[in-house]
Amino acid sequence: MSAASAPKSARRKSRELAFQGIYEWLLAASDVGAIQAFLHERYPTIKLDTAHFESLLHGAIAEAGALDALIQPHIDRRTSELSPVEHALLLMGTFELQQHLEIPYRVIINEAVELGKVYGGTDGYKYVNGVLDRIAAQLRRSEVEAAHLSPPQEQAGTDDPGPRPNPYAHVPVSHKPRTMPRRTASAPAVRRAGPRPPRKD
Repeated sequence: MSAASAPKSARRKSRELAFQGIYEWLLAASDVGAIQAFLHERYPTIKLDTAHFESLLHGAIAEAGALDALIQPHIDRRTSELSPVEHALLLMGTFELQQHLEIPYRVIINEAVELGKVYGGTDGYKYVNGVLDRIAAQLRRSEVEAAHLSPPQEQAGTDDPGPRPNPYAHVPVSHKPRTMPRRTASAPAVRRAGPRPPRKD
């Protein structure tokens, strides 16, 4: 991200730090208290919404098994086969959708997507977006239905900048890396058709 980008809100920083902690836990299965202490030591001056940070970090890790059970029907592989970045974002986003009903679901999804753009692979954020959109429809059915029926100007969120349209809501959840076709060593070189220049003796 460029230095000229807009300052992050305290809650956005809380999500970013919680995401990093969940990612570390997925990789190393470290103690959540040790992870939190390390993050505070690494970022001693960062201004957080501390209560939200602790809720996301401790809640997503403590409820990881139940959250995986909610995620599993909406993905095309086992949760253990997800990339750690996508898995961490889905755990955090699903926990926030389930437990923080005061935050509009579109804000939660948009925040996860923004983190996915920074930390994930090329199209990983689209995958996260599609899965969380399906989970939101399950966990917050009435809110999602009301949002689809309401005019755009009536859908503004309250804790972060207003939710933007969700262009990846209907992207299939199947997400596989693109591969380029291999060039074979025996492929002949292509020559341009045309008359040969006169031979000089």
